[in-house]
Amino acid sequence: MASTTDIRFGTDGWRAVIADDFTYDNLRRVADAAGRVFAEENPGGLVIVGFDTRFEAGSFAVAAAEVLASHGLRVKVSDRYLPTPALCWAVAHDDAAIGGVMLTASHNPAAYLGFKLRMQDGGASPVSFTDRVEAALQPAPPTERGAFETVDLVGPYLAALRGFVNADAIAASGLHVAVDPLYGAGQGYLAETLRSFGVTVTEIHGERNPGFGGLHPEPIPPHIDEVRELVRTQGLDAAFITDGDADRIGAADRTGAFVNPHRIIALVVRHLVEDRGMSGRVVKTLSTSVLVDRLAAHLGLEVVTTPVGFKWIYEEMVKGGVLLGGEESGGIGIPDHVRERDGLLMALLLAEMMGQRGQGLAELVDDLIAVTGPMEYLRVDLKLDPSVKDAFVARMPDLAPATLAGLEVREIIRADGIKFLLPDDAWLLMRTSGTEPLVRIYAEASSAGVVDDLLADGKALVLNERS
Repeated sequence: MASTTDIRFGTDGWRAVIADDFTYDNLRRVADAAGRVFAEENPGGLVIVGFDTRFEAGSFAVAAAEVLASHGLRVKVSDRYLPTPALCWAVAHDDAAIGGVMLTASHNPAAYLGFKLRMQDGGASPVSFTDRVEAALQPAPPTERGAFETVDLVGPYLAALRGFVNADAIAASGLHVAVDPLYGAGQGYLAETLRSFGVTVTEIHGERNPGFGGLHPEPIPPHIDEVRELVRTQGLDAAFITDGDADRIGAADRTGAFVNPHRIIALVVRHLVEDRGMSGRVVKTLSTSVLVDRLAAHLGLEVVTTPVGFKWIYEEMVKGGVLLGGEESGGIGIPDHVRERDGLLMALLLAEMMGQRGQGLAELVDDLIAVTGPMEYLRVDLKLDPSVKDAFVARMPDLAPATLAGLEVREIIRADGIKFLLPDDAWLLMRTSGTEPLVRIYAEASSAGVVDDLLADGKALVLNERS
């Protein structure tokens, strides 16, 4: 039996390998601890439980629900798999709900499952809450069980999505798009919604396959190469891709070119302001492109930059006045919908923008770059021996190179990893993983060649190979 020290909540819940650490016993221990904390704050309150398409996810959800209910809580469980934003929307729009639990491992490989906690407004649980849950963990699984109700959470959510977008604009677009849910919880739902607007949809990886067909469910290359090739060979207008729990978005234009999340954030902001007449602060993470800052300046919007992780964006959303929050990994949210990322909504808004402007994604990106100026971006994940990572962490406080890729270092930000600001909005960021022997290196500059040089210098700094 795993001890209490084996279960730790990361940036967005507890995740572990199914049948290794993610067992029914450990799940019940976590559900028991969450139930204790929920019931302590709101005795008899309603907790809503959802699950994705991973192996046994529905059965794990039932097990969690029974334990939560044993604490005197009312519990509702989804009658089918659903995206994380659907669970969050259900919690936020049920006045009786005090929180939610989502069984998902998001963009992690198929071998993983996870336990996400959501608060009364559908947003991510703060560290103060998950710390209390960790402290409430018991060494043995509980034996008590309670009753729960099975409900439809998907139907109301999809209706809300349809109500958020301009059906006529999408219907008039005449689009034929590819949809790739990467075997995740968006399967069927995005395709179904687009078809309800008259869009012709070719969906791949949309059948139940708990092993995800060997695919890594993260909507970035190379995991999306198949759908990009499909767009090219069949002459489709675009591809929309969601991750394992459909809270992240990726896209490709008619040539199969990847439209990265930075550009999607900027496109959606532009659409909300110029086409919908909306306004508000734009929140982005430290690792997100300066394209967002440049566009916001053009539109007269304030930009708030946070550490990496959507929980920091959520904290800004709680303050109010936020138009949109987005992160480099493809998690983008609009608080007028729900204070959470939503890959399906972002895909629908891109389709709406294409319909209203009568342009393809490539043309929309070209118009965007004409406003912001060109910037190229790349991230590499450097897997290291743990001792090498530890040595880099020890050196980080003293790192202060005068130049990188031949460019003057003008400012160093040490708020989340270490970020070097360079001329012409170029930058290099290095961050360590808290759970793996991994250093993520991000770079942005006006040309791909400079990006490559920055990444090479970043790697040299990590490995202590730079003179």
